[in-house]
Amino acid sequence: MKTTSVMIVGVGGQGSLLASKLLGNLLTDEGYDVKVSEVHGMSQRGGSVVTYVRYGEKVYSPIVTAGECDFIISFEKLEAARYAGCLKKGGKIIVNTQQIDPMPVITGAAEYPEQVLEDLKARGFDVDDFDALTPAMEAGSAKAVNIVLMGHFAARSGIGEDKWMAALEKTVPAKFLDMNRKAFSLGFHG
Repeated sequence: MKTTSVMIVGVGGQGSLLASKLLGNLLTDEGYDVKVSEVHGMSQRGGSVVTYVRYGEKVYSPIVTAGECDFIISFEKLEAARYAGCLKKGGKIIVNTQQIDPMPVITGAAEYPEQVLEDLKARGFDVDDFDALTPAMEAGSAKAVNIVLMGHFAARSGIGEDKWMAALEKTVPAKFLDMNRKAFSLGFHG
């Protein structure tokens, strides 16, 4: 079996660690050898964050190199553009349409690019873009965007929703479980 590589990218504070832990728990339960990296980036300062999850029969490294990634799950559209070069031919980008201004935009030193997703599509990338913030708010918190995105990814993974829900129960603290179940379901069925 080939090794599959997933990158989870976003901005610090969006929950990429929880998302990668959920994916890692699910894949381990499914019997795969799984390697998950820790977060890279300025996560505590609102900077770019990337987590790697690689799985297969035998995986030797969690790191994904340029042109090797099967899926990019992006919590923010500029982050999708930042890491698009890591995608392999035939790979897919699942991206939240939310815009979170990076520090250079906030300080006025730069402008947020206007046509980020359109440019990715024009360059030939397979982009599945959708608003994950609205269902996250419906579930109870803007912080649930990560779980909405994982639900959206899960619906395309070939692994049943029941198995994802079991992994969610192992991963999310009990006090947040109901909200995250709802967020996951909204992403899965949305």
